[in-house]
Amino acid sequence: MSSTPNPVDAAISTRRSVRAFLPTPVPRATVEEILAVASRAPSGTNIQPWKVHVLAGEAKVELSRRVMAAFDEPDQAEKYTEPFPYYPAQWVSPYVDRRRKIGWDMYGLVGIAKGDTAAMRAQSARNYVFFDAPVGLIFTMDRMMRVGGYIDCAMFMENIMIAARGRGLDTCPQQAFSRFHTVIADALALPDNEGVICGMALGHADPDAPINRLVTEREPVSGFATFRGF
Repeated sequence: MSSTPNPVDAAISTRRSVRAFLPTPVPRATVEEILAVASRAPSGTNIQPWKVHVLAGEAKVELSRRVMAAFDEPDQAEKYTEPFPYYPAQWVSPYVDRRRKIGWDMYGLVGIAKGDTAAMRAQSARNYVFFDAPVGLIFTMDRMMRVGGYIDCAMFMENIMIAARGRGLDTCPQQAFSRFHTVIADALALPDNEGVICGMALGHADPDAPINRLVTEREPVSGFATFRGF
């Protein structure tokens, strides 16, 4: 067996959700290369249901401005809904435990104490400026699609994150954008049949940002896999 590290394994294992980026630009040509590679993702009978809206410069700033304005509205939780619900309606263990742990680990790195709801809200708002990444992506899909289409889009997005790592870039997938679908649809002039799945920040990680020291835990293979016939 070769001792040379597998570059695909390295790209996968070093992928992480980065929440602070440098302002270093990412050329459009690089983004197009990443998307072209990612488009080789599998999809049911090759339907390729994904669409991606790539934003930089003033276009990204304007979208962030609109979404931030909606985020600051009172009662926005009732006003805005997701076209494709992501999280369960009721949380149970072990999922809620993992969710809480990453939250408190992240807040600890940036000095947010338990009960400091204002600071938590401010940190949440960082999603809507793509954590200052130079490139923001908004993923959409035709509303007629069902679970299979969502899975196809997820594989496409994973390919983007891995292809980005292969080029020394980092990402953060951001489901937080989904609930502001109507705001985003207006800003990007989306057709009525197109629903927002999520956003994604893309760029160079800020190596000095404390929040980027967050390392999430993973279950061992024995915790999620069952082998038969070996």
